[in-house]
Amino acid sequence: MAYGGMATALPYPDRFYAGAAYAGLSATSPGNVDSLKSSSLGLSDDTILLLYGLYKQATVGPCNLPKPWSWNVIDLAKWTSWNQLGRMDSMEAMRLFIRTLEEDDPSWWSKAQELDKEVTLDTEEMDNEKLVVEVELNWEINVEDTPTAVVPSESNDLLKVNGIFSTAEVEDVAEGIRAIAVYNEWVSPTVTGRRPSARYQHAAGVVDNKMYIIGGNHIGRYLNDVQVLDLKTLEWSKVDKVPQSPLSLQQKQSPHWFPPCAGHSLVRWGTKLLAVAGHSKEPVDTVIVRAFDTHTMTWTILDVYGKSPIARGGQSVTLVGSTLVMFGGEDSKRHHLMDDLNILDLESLTWEAIETSGTRPSPRADHVAAVHRDRYLFLFGGGSRSNCYNDLYVLDLESMEWSQAQTQGTVPSPHAGHAGATIGNSFYIIGGGDNKSGISDTLVLNMDTLVWSLVASVKGQTAISSEGLSVLAVEDSLVAFGGYNGHFNNQVHVFQTFPSERLQSKILKSPVAAAAAAFAAPQPVLSSPLNGTSSLSPDPEETVSESRAVPESMQENLDGEQLREEPECALDDSATGKKLALVLKVNEELQEATLAAQAECAKLQNELAMAQFNSSELEQELLSVRGQLAAEQSRSFRLEVDVAELREKLQSIEILQKELDLLQHQKAASEEAVIQAAQKQSTGVWSWLAGSPPDSNGVED
Repeated sequence: MAYGGMATALPYPDRFYAGAAYAGLSATSPGNVDSLKSSSLGLSDDTILLLYGLYKQATVGPCNLPKPWSWNVIDLAKWTSWNQLGRMDSMEAMRLFIRTLEEDDPSWWSKAQELDKEVTLDTEEMDNEKLVVEVELNWEINVEDTPTAVVPSESNDLLKVNGIFSTAEVEDVAEGIRAIAVYNEWVSPTVTGRRPSARYQHAAGVVDNKMYIIGGNHIGRYLNDVQVLDLKTLEWSKVDKVPQSPLSLQQKQSPHWFPPCAGHSLVRWGTKLLAVAGHSKEPVDTVIVRAFDTHTMTWTILDVYGKSPIARGGQSVTLVGSTLVMFGGEDSKRHHLMDDLNILDLESLTWEAIETSGTRPSPRADHVAAVHRDRYLFLFGGGSRSNCYNDLYVLDLESMEWSQAQTQGTVPSPHAGHAGATIGNSFYIIGGGDNKSGISDTLVLNMDTLVWSLVASVKGQTAISSEGLSVLAVEDSLVAFGGYNGHFNNQVHVFQTFPSERLQSKILKSPVAAAAAAFAAPQPVLSSPLNGTSSLSPDPEETVSESRAVPESMQENLDGEQLREEPECALDDSATGKKLALVLKVNEELQEATLAAQAECAKLQNELAMAQFNSSELEQELLSVRGQLAAEQSRSFRLEVDVAELREKLQSIEILQKELDLLQHQKAASEEAVIQAAQKQSTGVWSWLAGSPPDSNGVED
């Protein structure tokens, strides 16, 4: 959403300084709260403090001033607003400043232009920079006596995005994640509906083009909600009040509702999602397998047989045929890491602990696993108490023998808390950390050749470089959600991989190949009764087979290179060869224009996606900072009340102390007077008259 009109086109830091000047902050009054209060914005106290803190953070840097005394309320509030921003980057503070200003005054830029004539923008130039290039290619080549040389206007069947060919079928309108036309890059699509709370160590699964997010960890609190993202409409919804199964109604004390949990695994089994293991605050001794029916929206617990594995979290669970293969994890008390292998047969619902041979992986958790050709289990990375791993192990599920794979290509860095997904024979590794920082590289392992490749690398601190995120393979796409990289995320990211098998079929159907095939097809031999031969029609199958010979030899030349293998018919017929050369030359020029336009569109789409992501991220940061400011302000107000009460009590104590001292003094004086009076009565003639003579020492008995 653009709030500030043309101000959104003004680059930083100019936009920040323009907003600061409009709010009353300038070099003459840097970070002055009174300037903010005296401005015509009508800002609330919370917003004034937030703008003050962000301005100081952007212009000065982190707060290094000593904390003021608590009775100086204004200075303390200003110091708190600035100090709680921590080590926030200066540019990040500028962006938050503008977002806060735009929320309170969306038309601030137009007002600023009226107040300050020196701030101007070349609107025509900005509009030109924001133009989206749309190129429509409707061309037709008419060559005399060659009607087959007409190239249809749907020449966008074969496009090139980011250096990779992509396809767009006119009859099949893409929607949802399929509408994303950026390949081999992570993009954040626009989603609707109420987003789930940010989290990590959750579990995700896809059924009927819907992605289910279950449980997770949110700021140390375990979750048990079920969130649903429709991958066609990209709309979020929540499964509210999941009904219990009949069994759980009979046994209400049993955990048939999914308990708040994190570090569990989710595996699709038909229309059900099987939630396996995980860390929960409920005391359990063994692994529990729960099933969520996506049709009835009910939870049930599977009645399993055999010896169930001990409870754990951070394990890997992989579906191989009709069995679940579980490896490793961390026990429920987080005391021990495991390296055991357990298999659950989903048909007999029987657990079995498997004895393996060979060099097995060390005890670990937060690793990923994938199955290849229903026989080999690949296991990558993970972590222990102090180490992260980048090793790759392979388990032969027939011989149950482990081996450490010797790989080639890009060497992965140590990973833990990452996510993995498979598309064909490609094993994608996304996110994770190495005990130092989040990992921004997206790697892929060819499980046939054991070669690692780097396919993408995100810039900056994004949700992709997070620990505990989830990634699912949906056809030829990867869909990521959540994660933790210093703050909790609830973003959706999509990575479109290009299906090579679809590329070849599209090349054969492209206009260029069709035109070349038309020229290369042998012409039928027409004869007349004059030469004694009969009139023959060409064999359709022979014609088709021969016409395909040329496109196949041209597949490597469709990106603008010259034709390497010239059709034989062109050698026999010079006119046909010239026509073919003309078609190829025109097509080459049009392809170059198409690729240039497509590259520009892809660039603009990437910039738009990045801007949308930055906007949503800044909005989340702003909400977080505002929440922290509100909490700190509430706390400071409570402390001020406590201090005022203590001062009143202290004053009361001082008054009481003075009264006590006065009473003690009066008491001492009274006692002294009584003693003196008693002494007078016990001496002199008064004692003789009273008949009590003094003793020999002059003291009465």
